[in-house]
Amino acid sequence: MKNFRTTLLLMAFVAMLAACKKDKETEQPTPEIQTTANAPEFADIHICTELYPEGVTPRGATIKTKQWANGTKIKVSLNGGTTFVRNKVIQFASEWEKYANIDFQFVTNDNTAAIRVTFANDGSWSYIGKDALSIASSQATMNFGWFNSSTSDAEFSRTTIHEFGHALGMIHEHQHPLVAIPWDKPKVYAYYAGAPNYWSKASVDNNIFAKYSTGQTNYSAYDKFSIMHYSVPESLTIGTYSVGNNTVLSSTDKTFIASVYPK
Repeated sequence: MKNFRTTLLLMAFVAMLAACKKDKETEQPTPEIQTTANAPEFADIHICTELYPEGVTPRGATIKTKQWANGTKIKVSLNGGTTFVRNKVIQFASEWEKYANIDFQFVTNDNTAAIRVTFANDGSWSYIGKDALSIASSQATMNFGWFNSSTSDAEFSRTTIHEFGHALGMIHEHQHPLVAIPWDKPKVYAYYAGAPNYWSKASVDNNIFAKYSTGQTNYSAYDKFSIMHYSVPESLTIGTYSVGNNTVLSSTDKTFIASVYPK
């Protein structure tokens, strides 16, 4: 009888272990994705594109030459979009003014403005700093592609502050001179080759892997919490490295921009 009980207990224990193992094998982690109306999955890692004037490459011009003179009043024209959306852009773009000696002067439908913002269904992008001055007045220098009345404040904050960071001359943090992200390059190439980017290998190299040199940039320590950093899912890196959705200015963002445009 004792041996029978022992056998039953052993069978029950084995069954429990098998059940636990099955749960671990079938359980799938849920990625932390900030969903936004009209934004694609993992929107934060591919919505923003740095644009450069024709004939200028990201590594061909230095960020130092793209910075505005300290204290500059920069006219920003918001062309299109609803009043609600325009007011949200103004609200979150103004976060930079709290720390930088820059004055954004917002107007509407003024093609003489240095920065001309549109709201076309064309992704999210911006020219870098004073590069905007070389763009024809009939063309936009910044675009927000999916803002609408149902967009969350977190998404307005994340994307607006990021793009206006570019407008002040800031580069993507994942292209920081001292960055060492352990990218799984084959997976990154495959990911960006698909919808909605359809990037070539050269485009991925230029937008993801290429770094600025220390001589080209004014820079602080690499900051994975920077508003200028792409979100990096663990699935695109080797090991457990990842970067989440950064929706506000980090402490480093604030001190760095204050050093570039000191009050």
